[in-house]
Order: sequence, then structure tokens, then C-alpha cells
Amino acid sequence: MAKKKKTTNIEIRPNFMWFWGVIILGIIGYSLFAEGRSVPVAADWNTVEQMILKGEVERIKVINKDEAEVYLTDQAIEQYHNAEEGNRFKRIPEYGKQLTFTIGSVDILDRDVKQAVADSGLENNPVSIEYNNEKHGWTDILFNLLPWVFLIGIWFLFIRGMSRGAGGAGGGIMNVGKARAQEFDKDDPNKRVTFKDVAGLAEAKTEIMEIVDFLRNSQKYKDLGAKIPKGALLVGPPGTGKTLLAKAVAGEANVPFLSISGSDFVEMFVGVGASRVRDLFEQAKKKAPCIVFIDEIDAIGRARGKNAGFSGNDERENTLNQMLTEMDGFQTNTGVIVLAATNRADILDKALMRAGRFDRQIDVGLPDVNEREEIFNVHLRNIKMDKNIDRKFLARQTPGFSGADIANICNEAALIAARKNKKLVERDDFMAAIDRVVGGLEKRNKPMSKAERRATAIHEAGHATVMWMLKECDPVLKVTVIPRGNSLGATWSVPDEERVHVTNEVMEAKLAGLLGGRIAEEVNYGTLGAGALSDLERSTKMTYAMVAYYGMSKKIGPISYYDSTGTRDTFTKPYSEQLATEIDQEVRRILDDAYNKARTLIEQYNDKINQMADMLLEKETIYSEDIETILGPSAQSLEEKEEQAPREETPEKVETEVKVEK
Repeated sequence: MAKKKKTTNIEIRPNFMWFWGVIILGIIGYSLFAEGRSVPVAADWNTVEQMILKGEVERIKVINKDEAEVYLTDQAIEQYHNAEEGNRFKRIPEYGKQLTFTIGSVDILDRDVKQAVADSGLENNPVSIEYNNEKHGWTDILFNLLPWVFLIGIWFLFIRGMSRGAGGAGGGIMNVGKARAQEFDKDDPNKRVTFKDVAGLAEAKTEIMEIVDFLRNSQKYKDLGAKIPKGALLVGPPGTGKTLLAKAVAGEANVPFLSISGSDFVEMFVGVGASRVRDLFEQAKKKAPCIVFIDEIDAIGRARGKNAGFSGNDERENTLNQMLTEMDGFQTNTGVIVLAATNRADILDKALMRAGRFDRQIDVGLPDVNEREEIFNVHLRNIKMDKNIDRKFLARQTPGFSGADIANICNEAALIAARKNKKLVERDDFMAAIDRVVGGLEKRNKPMSKAERRATAIHEAGHATVMWMLKECDPVLKVTVIPRGNSLGATWSVPDEERVHVTNEVMEAKLAGLLGGRIAEEVNYGTLGAGALSDLERSTKMTYAMVAYYGMSKKIGPISYYDSTGTRDTFTKPYSEQLATEIDQEVRRILDDAYNKARTLIEQYNDKINQMADMLLEKETIYSEDIETILGPSAQSLEEKEEQAPREETPEKVETEVKVEK
């Protein structure tokens, strides 16, 4: 049985725009095809005089004593129509007047016409002159007003289209003061986000869950006289899940949720930002209880008064003032809870941060190893991966990574596996993805001589050796000489996350590890390469932080010049020139000590460094197991074994302890 073809009936509906389209096409067609044969050609008396001498003029009609219309003979019209291209009289009208020109005096025109007819010497060359006074009728007025009507109509359609907007209340010029807030659809299960979709952030979810519980069961709080916080500020580095957490609040609370970005309040028109703030809270009041989420609030919440000399009327400050008034002013916003997110809490205005506006500041920090494992479990749901991959191992390999970074690694690993035509994503793909995200794209085809590759291997082996031998350094994970990004090689270490308190010994050991590569090149080649630029930059910044911020210099003392508020003038230093000299001297001393410590280790294990460099040139990437075969157990592993080993107590000690107890 033959299948019937589906017919789609497209209903063409008339539109008001068709009317203007027909008018525009008519005007264009008229100008292209009709204008040349209907509009007379503008001329002057000299041209008309030559035509009278040739006998081509039939009559002249004078209108209102200032304009003359010239009517040519049929033979002249046909002759001009058959003329060559380029003749300006080729397209003169076939009927009616052919030429027009302006006259100064009727008497002079009459005299000149008679003189030209006499000079032509042609018989039967009478040129009659008619005089007429005409008044402009309604048709002339209509034709004069038609262009203006057309322009006004186009302007009306343009304004009407803008007022409708492109997809929201604030999309048009008539609604420029309306807030472009997006309302969360709580009835759509596909777009609903809950706390189950947010991995980690246990402390943040605990704090913010109280707000959700109040919106669900507000009566039990009101019975005790408690008031829900008016606002909560989510603070944390980029990519840690602040916006995702706010979406989860909307999904869990099951109440209206308005989301808007801080940049949506900023506009070139004066007063628009404050108007949008008012409109946003008006919308929220109508839907109370309601949650308002402002992402990147630092766009409008910066501290006021810093740039007062550059602008007499700062639109951003007006917007912030209106925000402060709406959140806790004379008007009460009952049932409206404001959530905001930023990664620059230090630059926000103090009035915005006070209690009564943002009562709580929730820290959304970088995830620890257990939270990273949970985040991997979330992002690996839809990825076909090898079952033998340990997700705890992946979590340990990504210290300091945010949730967005982990999501990027999972996607990058899947792309790498697909590029290699694999059916499953394997462990090597994840390791390659981590290297890709942190170090950049591999540049295996980068032109390098054997001597340059050898120097790079010596450099990285120097880093690894110093870090391997100092127990305060982070454990070395792997060493590679594969160029990535701007680096020719890299030494990867895993930071100890259990280390909360960082001492000066730890930082001095890290300085020695950073300088190890440069010293290894100096010991083996006697030269100083420019490849240690990033190492020197990091070590110098770290040393200045030790002296000027952390107070780790005995000479300078327990003084910190760190400005956590960001309000200090950057053009002046908070200390004298003499103290600045002493700080520079202390920085030089600490770096010299770290340099000497690293050089001692490199000179002691230089043969091992060359052996490690040979292995690097052969394998390109070596891991901690390979380093252990050359240098033996690391100082970090030996320390862990000593801490885990049971302490054997001698009889003398036991006896002594007993005596003390007695």
C-alpha cells in the first residue's frame, strides 16, 4: 500500500508590512522605468535658443511669470529619442512638456524668442508664447507631503518593533527601564536543578538550606519570632559552582526565582539602572515569596566614591544606591530573598555588605579531594569509561581544580579518546586531559636541537631532584620534556592538601625546588639560560610575600603590608624608603639561602641528575616510580613511614613513667 505524501498547508496571512513593501517596490519601479520618460529635462535659455534656431520648438508656456515650459515638435522628439547614448535629451517625455527653465522677465523672454525666430531664417517657424497663472492644488500638496508620510511611517514601524522587544519586557526602547530578569520555570523537570546535581559544597549547602527550609516551612520560624536573612552572598573563585548552587536553591525551594546579571543594570542612558532595580523588586514583590539571584554583583556593587573626580554623575553609583534602598530601606520587601554571587567580595561597598542586606556571606571555595571525587561522579555519568579507573585517583591528581575545571577535564578526556577511535575512555586519556588543561597543547613538532633537549632534561631533573630530597616540598608526581604551551618541559607535583599551616621552612624548601632547574644547568653547562624566567618570577613573588605579607623575616619583624580591602592607593608605599631597602635585602638573603641549599643538593646528586636526564630523553615522561629507581625513596615517603611506625618503648622508659606517676 503506497504511503500518502504528507502535505503541509502553509497559510499566508496578510501583514501590515506588505502595504509598505508594495509602496517601496512601486516607488523603486517608478523611478527606474517611468521617471526617464515622464519628467521634463531642466535646461537654460541658451539650449532653448539653439533649438529655436533649428526649428525644433513648437511653443513655450510661461507659468506664473517665472517658469517656462518648452514643447518640441514631433520630429524633434523622435530625433532625440534616436540619438546616441549619452545625449541628455534622449529620454525626454514623448507627451507634454519636454523642457523647463527659469526666466527672469517676461518682456525679455518675448524679445529674445522673436529675435531667435528671426535669426533662424526658416519659414514656417512660428514659436508661440502662452502665459498662464496656476494655483497649487491638493495634488501638489499631496506629492510634497508623500515623502514625509513615508518617513514617518517607517519611523513608526521601527519604534513599534523595538517596543515589542526581542524576547522580554526589557528588549525595546519603550521598555528600557524594565528589568531583563529571567524567571525560573519550576514546573519544567528537564531544567530543574536540585542539590543532588551539585557535588561537594557541603558547608555552603548546609547554610543555604536554611533559606530553602524557611520558604517551605516559614510558620515554624515565625512562631519563634525568627526572621529569615534578607540576603546571602556567595563568594568564591571562578568555576566553583556559585551560579549552579543558586539554581539548586530555586529547584529545592519550588518558589518563583528571578535571575539577572549585574551587567544588565548598566546602560548608557541616565537613570536606567535605578529604574531596572525598582522594576526587578516590583516583580519580586508580586510573586512573593520569591528569590532574586544577581550574578556578578560586583558590576554594580563596587565601593562608591573612588572615581568621584572623573564623573559628576556616576550612573553605577545611582544604581547601587537604588539597590541599597530596595534591599533595606523604608520600603519593606516581605518575602523577597536576594542571593548574589561574586568572586571579588573585597571591592564591594561596605553598605551593601552590612547586616540587613546581605546577612550571610557563604564561602564557596575550591573542593577538597573528597568533594572532587563527588564532582567526578557527577560529570562521568554520561561518559563511557573503563570500569577499572579509580575516581579517587583522578581526584588526587587534580588538586586546586574547580568544578568547572573538572568538567572540562572529563569532556577533554572523552574528546581525546574519540580522536584515537577508542570505544571507552581510559586512564591515559584522563592523564592527557589533565596535562592539556594545565600545561596546554602538546608541541611535539617544535624544532629543538639535541643540545637544547638535553639542557631541558637537565633543567627538569634538577627541579625533581631538589623536590625529591626535601621533605617540606610537595611530592613529585612526574617529569616530562614534552613542550606544552610556552614551556619546554614540566615537573608535576601533588600539593599536600592536609597541610593547613604553611611555615617558613615549607616556603623556603619550595624556593629551593623552583631554583633547582636553573642551578642544574649552571652546574652542568656553566651557563645561565632564559628558560627559568617563570621559576624566577614565582620565587621572587613568593619571597616578597614572605617578607612583606606573612612576617617571616626576623629582621623586618611581624609586620604585614597586605591590603585585603583593596582600598590602598597603589601610587604610594605604606613604608619608608629605608624599610623598602631592608625588605629588598631580606628578599635577597632568603633567595641566596634557598639557592645555596639547592646547589648543595645538585652538586651532591649531579650524576643522578644526568642519569635522570638520559631516562627523560628516552621516555620523554617519567613518573615517581622511575625517579625512585634512581634516587631511592623520597624524603616525604620516609617521613610518612617514620610517623606510621609504632614506637617501641624500652623498659627503662616504662619504669621511669611509672615512677613519675607514683
